Amino acid sequence: MDKKKIQKIEELSNEVDKEISQFDILDVILDENNTEPIILEDDKGNRLSFEQVAVIPYNEKVYVILKPIDKIENIADDEAIVFFVDETVKPSMLRVEPDEAIAVKIFDEYYDLVEEANKPKKDTKKGKKEGK
Repeated sequence: MDKKKIQKIEELSNEVDKEISQFDILDVILDENNTEPIILEDDKGNRLSFEQVAVIPYNEKVYVILKPIDKIENIADDEAIVFFVDETVKPSMLRVEPDEAIAVKIFDEYYDLVEEANKPKKDTKKGKKEGK
């Protein structure tokens, strides 16, 4: 491939990166219609894909549970990671929750929500009176 084509591809890639970085992560994670993977960059610049599992508000912060699609060292295939939305920067960013106790509470909140959603719903219809 000639140098001009390579340069053009790099320019387009940089423009796409710039456009992507302008999206606020809150808009992405709160979009109920979003079925696309969440793409994050690690500290080495590697792009990693995640499936969004849940958004959990807790103690005035927004947390999101993400399951890696890509293989990540020291993360099992059936594990998920708790991130918090860092709103101190613009656009907002996702950061791994460093406090294990908080991460456990977020998973507990998630499991409670799943359990509640799976409970059978009570029949609220009142029976008709006989004879009328």
